[in-house]
Amino acid sequence: MAALDNHPSKLSLLKEAWTRGDKSGALRIAAKFQELGEHKEAISRAWQAIQDPEFYRAIGKDPAALIEAGYAALKERYGL
Repeated sequence: MAALDNHPSKLSLLKEAWTRGDKSGALRIAAKFQELGEHKEAISRAWQAIQDPEFYRAIGKDPAALIEAGYAALKERYGL
């Protein structure tokens, strides 16, 4: 079990990505989390919009707005 102590947590990786300006990387990490509470939809949808913006345009959604909403949800959820 002591060997696991050398690995950073996923939350710390998320925060490091955010701090160095890699907001999409932070979203990628967070989108895999099970416990996102009320922020789950915004974070998941933002990551999907990054991966496939054309799909969201095709269904009448603005990918940039979805991504910004995901960033806002990350900030609120994790105090970034």
